Amino acid sequence: MFGLNKKDALLFLVVIGITLLAPFLLNPFPEGSGMAQFNAGYPDLLQRFAIYGIFAIGFNILFGLTGYLSFGHAAFLGVGSYAAVWMFKLFTYNVVPAIAFAVIIAAIFSVLIGYISLRRSGIYFAILTLAFAQMSFALAYSVLSNPKFNLTNGETGLQVYSNDLQMFHRTGLPDMPHIFGLSVRASYELELGAWSFTFNVGYYLCALIMLIAFYFAIRLFRSPFGMMLRAIKSNNTRMTYTGLNAKPYALAAFVISGMYAGLAGGLLAAMDPLAGAERMFWTASGEVVLMTILGGAGTLIGPVLGAGLIKYMENIVSKINDNVLHQWFAFLPDGMEDAVVALIHPFVGKGWHLTLGMIFVLVVIFLPGGLVEGGQRIARLFRGKKAREAEKSSQSNPAE
Repeated sequence: MFGLNKKDALLFLVVIGITLLAPFLLNPFPEGSGMAQFNAGYPDLLQRFAIYGIFAIGFNILFGLTGYLSFGHAAFLGVGSYAAVWMFKLFTYNVVPAIAFAVIIAAIFSVLIGYISLRRSGIYFAILTLAFAQMSFALAYSVLSNPKFNLTNGETGLQVYSNDLQMFHRTGLPDMPHIFGLSVRASYELELGAWSFTFNVGYYLCALIMLIAFYFAIRLFRSPFGMMLRAIKSNNTRMTYTGLNAKPYALAAFVISGMYAGLAGGLLAAMDPLAGAERMFWTASGEVVLMTILGGAGTLIGPVLGAGLIKYMENIVSKINDNVLHQWFAFLPDGMEDAVVALIHPFVGKGWHLTLGMIFVLVVIFLPGGLVEGGQRIARLFRGKKAREAEKSSQSNPAE
């Protein structure tokens, strides 16, 4: 099925199902209930799940398969966003050419950076990519915002104005990003009792592209090219001694990974036509590293899980303030309520990074393979339990 083996096809079908049903699955609590705080099925967050899932999948192709740790992938994310916004400003609000242009520009940019950075490996490669990303941030933040040739609009960010050229924009089309006339912000509301579900055009666009990107990653992982990338990670020196030149393969992986990042950047601009230099900052590069390691570097689904976890904490856990905590623990005596709130306060709201850091430490120590390894251990535990039960049953009912 889909040209995949049975195991990969099953995984792909599961991902398709979860992606399509996400507005239901991520809104488990009724509106107005105390637990509705934890619902994540609203369009803006769903879009971020899909977009940063694409970003992490692409990064995993470079880091998970090839073993090259890049601390500069945010440069391609930012370049993709700027390219998409310029397409909006000069030609049209249609997101299809904007996303295509973002991928092309990110590919060209990644060829230039990859060709230089891949002359070194290990920590030197990581530092080189970080340096290029910070130079890109500096260019976008100040140098390229010069009024004579304002390409980035500095700290304000690049955005679309009513007096922009927009050569192919015409009356009747939405004055915002759209898919051949259908606004990406268009939504359909479904009320089922106490539950409210929103189906958003922008989310399903991002979800469709994420599924295509995920499918391509599966095929790449299982291809001879993917095996060559694993060989580079396993023992680059031995590969060189066999007469194979690893650099073209590593550069190809770097460019593909950069194109994924540019695609994610273009989608960010398509959902909100604004591009800022902060998307190129080193913290954005560090975030995708965390996503990949938390989920499971070198696995197929791991980076998507890691991206979902971090974006969930950033958008949900960060909103839990003292007022919410007091509502939760109002049933306790006053002194005990204050003590419990004071105990939890450092780990939520503005302190959500502390919780994320603790999770990261625990995963690295106890689950080196990330969340995927945790799932595999639980699955093995249940399989072992079923096998033991089957063995006991056969012993108690021996065949005649």
